[in-house]
Amino acid sequence: MLDSFFCLAFPLQALIATLFTWSITALGACVVFLLKSPNRNVMDAMLGMAGGVMIAASFWSLLAPSIEMSETLGMNAWMMALAGFISGGILLFVGDRVFTHMSERGSLGQQSENHGLKRCAMLIFSITLHNIPEGMAIGVAFGSLAYGLEGSTPGGAWLLALGIGLQNLPEGMAVSVPLRREGFSRGKSFFYGQLSGVVEPIAAVLGALLVLKVRTCLPFLLAFAAGAMIYVVVEELIPESQTNENKDWMALFTLVGFSIMMVMDVALG
Repeated sequence: MLDSFFCLAFPLQALIATLFTWSITALGACVVFLLKSPNRNVMDAMLGMAGGVMIAASFWSLLAPSIEMSETLGMNAWMMALAGFISGGILLFVGDRVFTHMSERGSLGQQSENHGLKRCAMLIFSITLHNIPEGMAIGVAFGSLAYGLEGSTPGGAWLLALGIGLQNLPEGMAVSVPLRREGFSRGKSFFYGQLSGVVEPIAAVLGALLVLKVRTCLPFLLAFAAGAMIYVVVEELIPESQTNENKDWMALFTLVGFSIMMVMDVALG
């Protein structure tokens, strides 16, 4: 059975591998079905935890691989990481300003609702943006097999997909739980949570088909996604979790989220 699988076209292998990573994202988003009611303290704690997950992912899943890949490709590692990171943050900053300006044109009674909508939109966008270069990385790993690039093996490609897939478990939660906190139904929270991972199969096939061209863009894209994620965490998630009167406990949950993602990233490579 394995022999027949490895005989498939490399883009098809990449697609199957990232369908697995997408399913793990959906599994993480399922946590909203386990929360019986949106208790404020529980939701704020999960929001703080989501912030910690995103901070850890921005370094170990995005910035560190960006720097390592830049060095492998003979690029200026710090300059590539800096350019991508700042660009990602600026994009979210501009989007934040545009959304705020559009919201101010609405009635005062809609401002609170608009702020919650903006936070949700930024969160979904940043996690989705983060999944694009990860999907491309898997696609490049499988596409490299066709070119016989140094260090490319079927086992290595599948281990990369497995590692990224398991890392997606807390990331699915990081999207669905804040949405549930904002009053979205369990079904909608789950839907948008798993939807953030649907870009991975698409990006993987693209990466496998354009492996040599995409490979040179990946360091920038990884750092770009990291900048966008950090902006959302600093601007929205952590400040919102700190509105809780038990802010010291919320800070501890941020550390818990960071620790979980750090361990998964480091342990799974």
